[in-house]
Amino acid sequence: MPLIRVLCIDDERQIRKLLKIGLEAEGFLYSDAANLNEGLDAVVKQKPDLVLLDLNLPDGYGLDLLKRIREFSDVPVIVLSVKDQEADKIALLESGADDYVTKPFAMGELLARMRAILRRNTVPSALPQFRAGGLEIDFERREVRVHGEKIHLTPTEYNLLCLLAKNAGKVVTTQQIMREIWGPGLANETGYLRVYITTLRKKIESVPDAPKLLINEPAVGYR
Repeated sequence: MPLIRVLCIDDERQIRKLLKIGLEAEGFLYSDAANLNEGLDAVVKQKPDLVLLDLNLPDGYGLDLLKRIREFSDVPVIVLSVKDQEADKIALLESGADDYVTKPFAMGELLARMRAILRRNTVPSALPQFRAGGLEIDFERREVRVHGEKIHLTPTEYNLLCLLAKNAGKVVTTQQIMREIWGPGLANETGYLRVYITTLRKKIESVPDAPKLLINEPAVGYR
């Protein structure tokens, strides 16, 4: 089984040392960068399987780096930050982050979230394709097209869309979605889900404000 490459972009030397020891002990292939420019270069050259990204970097803001990464890569990104305000989390999710861990964090929690994201991005689907209206999902290639045009989704956007597509015609409760996509630790952070439904509708619906594909069942969930 190939080693999983994890890139940490963080200016705190102690954090990088802690993660190197902890992740290598768990069998991950670890590398790091201490600032925005080094981090961007490492994402391009190393092609990691997962990125751990700090927000406060000496030569820029992590949110700006996240946006630049999303211009060319769908690598899963977990943000590490001392900030814990809902507005900060929403801004990061809208910019393409897949999860958010507040510093200081427990290594066990971080590992659980990493493995959950990696598992969702590697489990094959039993369905080869899904079609509804102008939407097409090729599960084997992990490609999504709308009216024949390929669209870019972040890993979390793709996983959410696939979860609903595989349960087409059924209502999936909000709590079920939260547990499946973000794990039990964030089951009550339903603001995450609202943000992602909004961004998905903008990408796949002809009229996002009058959706025909992603339907809200008030006080229950989505189908």
